Amino acid sequence: MKIIQVDIANLDVPIRHAISTPRGTITAAHNVAVKLTTDSGIYGWGEASPFAAITGDSQQSNYLAARQLAEILLGQDALAIESRVGELFNATCGEPSLVSAFDMAFYDIAAKAAGMPLYQFLGGQLRELRTDMTIGLQTSVADTLAQAQEVLAAGFVAIKLKVGRDGLKDVEHVAAVRELAGADIAIRIDANQGWDLPTALASLRAMQSLNLDYVEQPLAAWNVRGLAELRQRQSIPVCADESLFSHIDALNLAHMAAADYLNIKLGKAGGIFTALKISAVAEAAGLKCMIGCFAESRLGVSAAAHLALARGNIHFIDLDTAYQFRQDPIRGGVRYAEQHGGLMQISDRPGHGAEVDESCLRTPYCIRL
Repeated sequence: MKIIQVDIANLDVPIRHAISTPRGTITAAHNVAVKLTTDSGIYGWGEASPFAAITGDSQQSNYLAARQLAEILLGQDALAIESRVGELFNATCGEPSLVSAFDMAFYDIAAKAAGMPLYQFLGGQLRELRTDMTIGLQTSVADTLAQAQEVLAAGFVAIKLKVGRDGLKDVEHVAAVRELAGADIAIRIDANQGWDLPTALASLRAMQSLNLDYVEQPLAAWNVRGLAELRQRQSIPVCADESLFSHIDALNLAHMAAADYLNIKLGKAGGIFTALKISAVAEAAGLKCMIGCFAESRLGVSAAAHLALARGNIHFIDLDTAYQFRQDPIRGGVRYAEQHGGLMQISDRPGHGAEVDESCLRTPYCIRL
């Protein structure tokens, strides 16, 4: 099944609430969409959602690199996913979001060719997926509580709070949300590398009674030894995010006993192919995973949700970004249930089920065999 056409375009969508983190503020999705068409007539869609502070790439670099990679892909077998992904990694350095987009399209094509929803093609089955909702860094506790109230009113049963403020300033924000939410709402916190080890220790010990699911990436991505020490010296589980891009990172984190959970993001891993390896390493090490996202539309979210359905050790779901979009450029794919905050309704169409409304795309580029 040869690739005979590659379409590339930019996709920009504003979001309702800016998400502020110690690594920067997201006010809109600045993504790149790719479409691969084969000689059988089957096509696949993928989406890159770069975040330079973490992945090292950008919409501009993804778009330009995509035009070069398209020439490599033309005439190649779309079903030979291992070979295609290997070629893309060999031809790029620092463009994991873009590799993820092409990978997503390969799997969309393969599942369509098999006549299966992607989760079934990957060996999974339907189960309930319910995402949390993220609240970015707010300047005051009152502002944090106002957003938490919106999340609770929408019916979400899990909240993720961005932290990483100086000193112990995060403690009062998290404590206030716990008091507002009550005991039955899950609360997770994400520092995005915003703390050093002494601040992390002091903050987490002060939050020990707040029944938190985990703290995500409390220390700098390179400081795996520090993550291991933090796990030993306090009781809140540690989740690795920016420290984890590949299955090799997963093996190192497991060997160092540096994390309780591993956060898989397709945009970090370079797509589903490597994400499956990460999940396998985690399972072998007795670790659970979460599935996360950057600023993907329901296209990228759909691919991630199908992966979560395919692997039982993907336990935590953090796929809320498209919920925040001011407009929806996607047809089909995963949807958020209106009456149950965070509940994800999975398409049973072959592939990941999502397509881009092409009228929403900007600067389209096409190359044909």
